Amino acid sequence: MRSCHRAYLILLLATVVTQLSGQSTTGKGDRIYGPNFATRSPILARHGMAATSHPLATQIALDILKQGGTAIDAAIAANAALGVIEPNNGGIGGDLFALVWSARDHKLYGLNASGRSPKGLTYDGLKTRLGSRAQLPLYGPLSVSVPGAVDGWFQLHQRFGKLAMRTLLAPSIRYARDGVPVPQVIAYSWQVAAKRLAASENVIGEFANFRRTFLIDGKAPVEGQLFRNPDLATTYEKLAAGGRDAFYKGSLADAMDRYARRAGLYLRKADLAAHQSTWVEPTTVNYRGYDVYELPPNGQGISVLQMLNILEGYDLKKLGHNSADYLHLLVEAKKLAFEDRARYYADPDFSTIPLSWLLNKTYAASRRKLINPQRASERLDAGDPALRAGDTVYLTVADDAGNMVSLIQSNMLEFGSGMVPDGLGFVFHNRGTSFTLQPGHANVYAPGKRPFNTIIPGFVTKDGQPFLSFGVMGGAMQPQGHLQVLCNIIDFGMNVQEAGDAARFSHSGSSEPVGTLMTDGGRLALESGITPAVRTALEQRGHHLAETDFFGGYQAIRWDAVNRVYWGATEMRKDGQAAGY
Repeated sequence: MRSCHRAYLILLLATVVTQLSGQSTTGKGDRIYGPNFATRSPILARHGMAATSHPLATQIALDILKQGGTAIDAAIAANAALGVIEPNNGGIGGDLFALVWSARDHKLYGLNASGRSPKGLTYDGLKTRLGSRAQLPLYGPLSVSVPGAVDGWFQLHQRFGKLAMRTLLAPSIRYARDGVPVPQVIAYSWQVAAKRLAASENVIGEFANFRRTFLIDGKAPVEGQLFRNPDLATTYEKLAAGGRDAFYKGSLADAMDRYARRAGLYLRKADLAAHQSTWVEPTTVNYRGYDVYELPPNGQGISVLQMLNILEGYDLKKLGHNSADYLHLLVEAKKLAFEDRARYYADPDFSTIPLSWLLNKTYAASRRKLINPQRASERLDAGDPALRAGDTVYLTVADDAGNMVSLIQSNMLEFGSGMVPDGLGFVFHNRGTSFTLQPGHANVYAPGKRPFNTIIPGFVTKDGQPFLSFGVMGGAMQPQGHLQVLCNIIDFGMNVQEAGDAARFSHSGSSEPVGTLMTDGGRLALESGITPAVRTALEQRGHHLAETDFFGGYQAIRWDAVNRVYWGATEMRKDGQAAGY
């Protein structure tokens, strides 16, 4: 993760902590049953369940299910709503990934709906534009790649949907026109993001549209204030009437092309018209009898599988949850997996990714030997296949038929590039900034190429049956969050709510696909639920502790095949809600 991205997330969390700590000195109450760190009981329901980062999106998903829509219909409707009510983290200017369990086919499907770089910008042309800069800017024209989310909606809908797209988009259109009150965490992060973008206006260039669309009287909305986005309502109406072609080939594509030429973007209508999502085979490893699924690169999901393979050689439960021994092993496994992530994860259309080798148990055993149980590593290398022996929204929905969807969608950073095409009501993401400029690197920039992507949905099956649909938001925190949630459930027997509420670590400073290298072991941030004694023990092993960081945002649905009941959960770090019927 870029240092400025990391600094922004730290600033965001520090802002939230400061605001909350200033409100009250009252401590946490006590639960009458279950561990006290859990914020509530799991939500239980038989016929349908939705868990999203905003209560209104969850209610929209349930309404769609009750109208006879599938889990996929409900997920599309909820994701569209989040583009209105949580626009800092998601929207149709970004990418989308999904894992779908089809009850009819008894099969898990994977969709990569991420976009590609503009074909009219060559590597040499990009280098000329950048001058002496060694990396792409985080914001502005050069950070924009093709938005893939809309095509993702329609691909999902075509294969698994039931209700008309007009029905799915209707609640979001109404909220965009009538307005919606902004909740606590979204309001805080919106304010921080708006200040961050304003400070980079000279890099962004055209910034008036952002101010007009996402600020109210020049300021980000505060908690409880109504936010309206009539431009996005009109855009959604065009999608409902004209389908995905309205966005990629029709009037919306024309508007994006005109804006791009005016504001200095290289994106063109031809890039939009050429875009297509890809149905991919999910990758999997078995961890202690559970089959854990992630999507293959250009995303980072397989790093979760690599970490699980490494950790399978340890009795984690015996070490104790969030003990120094336990946390040390997870952090070191993360460092090892992220070295491979930095070197090999990229667009498979441009690079040969040694996927089967990276997920091989024998390879994991060889990497495990590099972990010193008493000392934190400072520098590591990626594995060598030549030596082998043989800001984001996540939601999940389940329906009465047994279909489940794990869907994640993002602008990358909050409000992405900061650039809003004229009259369309959404911001272009800045995923293009994730390329490296290093010649020969798997993730080096090229026209028409998908950049490395951080957003990852997760799914788990047990004995051939669906078990868990889940995700954790937050850049490089996502695979670390997946890992900790899975260990909480599989190794420590926590329920889905406890698994998300338990205190987490977040390690930063690993080598990254943009070309940066870990040279000092990085920084380890620990939530307040991890004891002072553990902190001291980790420091003694050489871990460099950070004061604070971003620890993600989690939603999950577990299927109880014995009682045929859904268990839903959403953690306390976001404004979210899990609900069922």
